[in-house]
Amino acid sequence: MTSSRVLFWHRRDLRLADNTGLQAAVALGPAVTGVYVLDPAVITPPSELPPMAPARLWFLVESLAELQQRWRQAGSRLLVVAGDPVLLLPQLADLLDAPAVVWSRDVEPYARERDRRVAKALQTDGRKVLVDWDQLLVAPESLKTGAGDPYRVYGPFLRNWRGQVEQLAPSTSEAPEGLQDLRQSQLQQISASEGELGRLCSLGQSELERLRSSHGFAGTDLCPCRPGEAAAAEQLAMFADGPLLGYEPDRNFPGLQGTSLLSAALSVGTVSPRQAWCAAQTAKRIVRSDEQQHAITVWEQELGWREFYQQALFHFPELADGPYREQWRRFPWENNEDWFDFWKEGQTGMPIIDAAMRQLNQTGWMHNRCRMIVASYLVKDLICDWRWGERAFMELEVDGDLAANNGGWQWSASSGMDPKPLRIFNPATQASKFDSAGDYIRQWVPELRHVNTKDLLSGEIGALERRDYPEPLVDHKKQQARFKALYATIRS
Repeated sequence: MTSSRVLFWHRRDLRLADNTGLQAAVALGPAVTGVYVLDPAVITPPSELPPMAPARLWFLVESLAELQQRWRQAGSRLLVVAGDPVLLLPQLADLLDAPAVVWSRDVEPYARERDRRVAKALQTDGRKVLVDWDQLLVAPESLKTGAGDPYRVYGPFLRNWRGQVEQLAPSTSEAPEGLQDLRQSQLQQISASEGELGRLCSLGQSELERLRSSHGFAGTDLCPCRPGEAAAAEQLAMFADGPLLGYEPDRNFPGLQGTSLLSAALSVGTVSPRQAWCAAQTAKRIVRSDEQQHAITVWEQELGWREFYQQALFHFPELADGPYREQWRRFPWENNEDWFDFWKEGQTGMPIIDAAMRQLNQTGWMHNRCRMIVASYLVKDLICDWRWGERAFMELEVDGDLAANNGGWQWSASSGMDPKPLRIFNPATQASKFDSAGDYIRQWVPELRHVNTKDLLSGEIGALERRDYPEPLVDHKKQQARFKALYATIRS
């Protein structure tokens, strides 16, 4: 098999370095060709699937463009094709006479069913399929309670997960070199756009270029998440050398550069969770204080949260369709559409909420502390179904990830895998605690820069001071009481 062509199918692993699936492909021989399928169900999904945000599409296509360059540097190439992977991958494997196709597994329900159908089609043709986990440090099948059940609570999950990670002692690998490209005859076929392979590849390349020019995301210069493997590696190094050492408590303050800004990179795989974990371990060996050690541990726990939500979706795919806790299916949501639109546009009259939503609208990214605040406000103050917010985030986020987004929204709504039955954030209290000088609010709500800090944080701004800024949609205390009363109706 060493001289046979192997196909490696990229999905959420848009990098060459530390790519376990690609390593498995290269182990079969140096004649490896990458392929990425522009799947309409992902790029322009139907309503029943998560939407593709313009910011995320921008991040994806720019990362793919860089990945093609990296494949050329490694000696081979990345083919981009457009269409249904179930049809295209067997055709490509046949046209390239590839006896094996390799890819990395995914937790999302659509991806799992698609992959099953692709594997069946390839195996029916007599081709070998190699799959394994790459986007997780520990395989979901390995994380079970003492009774053999999947974890439903983060704390016990974290202890098991951390123990397994430490036992595995992950390491990273370099990008492959010296790969063998397609034969000249195959290249001529592609360049001439003759035959099925040429048509498919030409279509994919043209579609990629079309998407690069038409993604519709206007915040490319504002987005703090930068596409591509090189940018992800640079961002990880910068974070590990500085902000990581103060991650706790700086991660909670949206006005500080205290987070890794790697959420989008982890979502599409321009950086691996092993690279993130190993960077933390390297930093641990050189830190000089208990506070810095603790800060790194907290970031490791955040990596654990990411994997908790991934394994939850793997074991409970029904999470993608509704609440984990059955009683929440009966909650009498009020779902005021006008209020929802004001929330989404950053026009609620509550400065911290509006600042966060405007940051998301303009940059494609929102600070995690603010994600919790705006989610609680939508669900517990506006009494709007959390699934509306979940979809709105996926329509806007550069780092939109079904598992993480769903997990975060169900955490905020109290409908998910969370031992605390009811959690309500007071937006004014949150603003006072985590944006005490009002710098974050003033950055994103510039029409309120003149307002004194106390009123800015509380949202209690006089009519003359408000000028064109809207009055608050609701009173938090009243809505809190109303929400609790509605919650009491579903507790039994």
